[in-house]
Amino acid sequence: MNAESLATVGPGHGPGGSPRAIAISPVLTGRDAFGSMKEEILAAAPGTRLIPVSSDGHADESLEDVEVLLRGWSLGGDPLDRLVGRAPKLRWIHSVSVGVESVLTPCVRLRGLTVTNAQGVFSRPIAEYVMTMILAVCRRLPQLIELQRERTWQPLEAQEMSGVTIGLVGLGGIGGEVARLARPFGSRVVAIRRRPDADPVEGVEVMGGLEALPALMATSDFVVLALPLTAETERLINDDSLDAAKHGAWIINVARGGLIDELAMLRALRSGFLGGAVMDTFREEPLPETSPFYRLSNCIVTPHTSWSSAEVLSRTFGVFCDNLRRYRAGEPLLHVVDPAQGY
Repeated sequence: MNAESLATVGPGHGPGGSPRAIAISPVLTGRDAFGSMKEEILAAAPGTRLIPVSSDGHADESLEDVEVLLRGWSLGGDPLDRLVGRAPKLRWIHSVSVGVESVLTPCVRLRGLTVTNAQGVFSRPIAEYVMTMILAVCRRLPQLIELQRERTWQPLEAQEMSGVTIGLVGLGGIGGEVARLARPFGSRVVAIRRRPDADPVEGVEVMGGLEALPALMATSDFVVLALPLTAETERLINDDSLDAAKHGAWIINVARGGLIDELAMLRALRSGFLGGAVMDTFREEPLPETSPFYRLSNCIVTPHTSWSSAEVLSRTFGVFCDNLRRYRAGEPLLHVVDPAQGY
């Protein structure tokens, strides 16, 4: 039996099974719940009280009655623990991100709090970002833009997608959506996943688990990192795995910066062995202006924006409000994180 079937934490202690209070930190970059989404939350949990919480974990009122926390990206581990310590009735944390390495703090684990995440919310925009970058590299777009800046008329030979192998490191929502979008282009898609014998994904050749990473690296023209950051996956892309890569391959990271040994990546990019890298996430964010990644001609740096679209905010609250209704009814919550696995 998996974690999703066990996580029954409701009903709440407020009117009609609603939680007495919900604490809400800033949800997405520059956005919060106290605009158009406030009514949606109150419709899902009538009679609850919404308490704004700052990104450093402080609130202007008592957190004594808080049963549920809607945790935004900016609420890191230490502020989260301070908040948890001041919310004795807290039972459930919903993270608006898919990765929860900064949510599963020792305090959260010790309290045995239920944690859910935003599984599926960002899969489409991130997969579109991945395909955009693959197409841009195949069509030589970075070089063409540079030639335009130089006012130089120099046609460049491109690569057709039907001749490209895309390697997915992780075959969850994001990996599966990349595979779906790649299908019409005729690219070969290979993958490694935690459970190689799980349900097959159309058009994807599963090579095995993490032990098959060297084989995937040797096969793939584009290696897409789409897996959670855990103790097992930290620095998964290191000198050894990069040495196994196909000459001229590109690494695309849309997951977590901690998956990559950044010094090893710099060495591989500078050596010319790798074709390049697309890096949307880093260990330190914002990436300091002194970072050498900015200055590499074969590295495309974006400011952790692969997830962004006009639709993600409404999907984020849709997932949360669906679970709020389940909480009121005492039904199992969806997208429950397994603390032992880290996702």
